[in-house]
Amino acid sequence: MILLEEIVKAREAIKGVTNETPFTYAPLLSHYCDTSIYLKKENLQLTGAYKLRGAYNKIASLTKEERMRGVIAASAGNHAQGVAYSAKKFAIPATIIMPEATPLLKVLSTKSLGAEVILHGENYDEAYAYALSYADDHQLTFIHPFADDKVIAGQGSVALEMLDQVDDIDTVVIPIGGGGLISGMSSALKALKPNIRIIGVVASGADAMLQSFKAKKAIDSVSVRTIADGIAVRDVNVKNLSYILELVDDIVSVDDEEIANAILFLLEKQKLVVEGGGAVGVAAIMHQKFDYDQNSKIATVLSGGNIDVSMLSIIIEKGLIKAYRKMKLIITLIDKPGALMDLTDILRELNANIMQIGYDRTSTSLSYGDANVTIALETKGDEHQESIRKRLLKEGYHFSEEMRG
Repeated sequence: MILLEEIVKAREAIKGVTNETPFTYAPLLSHYCDTSIYLKKENLQLTGAYKLRGAYNKIASLTKEERMRGVIAASAGNHAQGVAYSAKKFAIPATIIMPEATPLLKVLSTKSLGAEVILHGENYDEAYAYALSYADDHQLTFIHPFADDKVIAGQGSVALEMLDQVDDIDTVVIPIGGGGLISGMSSALKALKPNIRIIGVVASGADAMLQSFKAKKAIDSVSVRTIADGIAVRDVNVKNLSYILELVDDIVSVDDEEIANAILFLLEKQKLVVEGGGAVGVAAIMHQKFDYDQNSKIATVLSGGNIDVSMLSIIIEKGLIKAYRKMKLIITLIDKPGALMDLTDILRELNANIMQIGYDRTSTSLSYGDANVTIALETKGDEHQESIRKRLLKEGYHFSEEMRG
């Protein structure tokens, strides 16, 4: 484990550079889960994620010569911005290697902080391998995103802030990608409260750390695929695994549907924009991936808020359909004057609000004289949707529907 004194020193080193983010009770989430839940809002950190803490602490610890050579990092986005921001503070050059599929928001945000961005590889691990080679070729100082004790100590400052504000938490739920955040936080938490329960959460599409935790040895994944791009790490680092085996009580996984549900809940109910990796802790609580009761006092870290806008729009769209608040129909009409008006009159009578509509009479699947109307409706729940289906069938319409999944 990282010594508590190192984490305390890191907290002092980053003071005045990072925000001490809010750590607050979440009433609506607590009501939904029937227990007491507190959220550490690192999505409100200066760069939109906790990664700034470790990156700045590491760069602050470098010698003047190491800094002036320039720094380099591999990152799916949040560590990139942390390194870029820190390098700008020290007025030194920064190069960031990012996977080719990195969301545009994270690429542009990193560039806006003055870093040179190079896109390489299909995932973090391929970007990481290239970054090490690039660092050797160009004599740059490599800043590891999670397998570095100075970085880990910086991430541990999150836990110190939490305990300063609420000291009787019994369970802390922490996202896991490479394992830097949970290693640092667990080191601080177990040093100060040895009986506290620590639950790690991985995305099921990037679960190498979960498999390694169970086997008590490093087991890499063949590939990773998840909407939680910030924690989509394929390979397990032995250093971080050793800290996790020493300090963490359990690790659970959540799938993309569960992550999306958590993102949407946080957006709509808690008014918080959180990326996939930052929402996995909430997803694990909402979907009861571990045991807790009404007397539990649970904290989780919203580790980042840098979600791609296009991904967010997809999550919202799917969420509305799953919640019976939106339905999409393809309805076949006889292509004659007044046919569309007859349909919309029925929908008006049923209080179904038309959000989008399209008219197609040229599809090769149609019989001559027919047309397809693609229509998206705002609805008021399952019963409302069922009344719409029954009425359309009663009126003789043929239609298909996008299912909830």
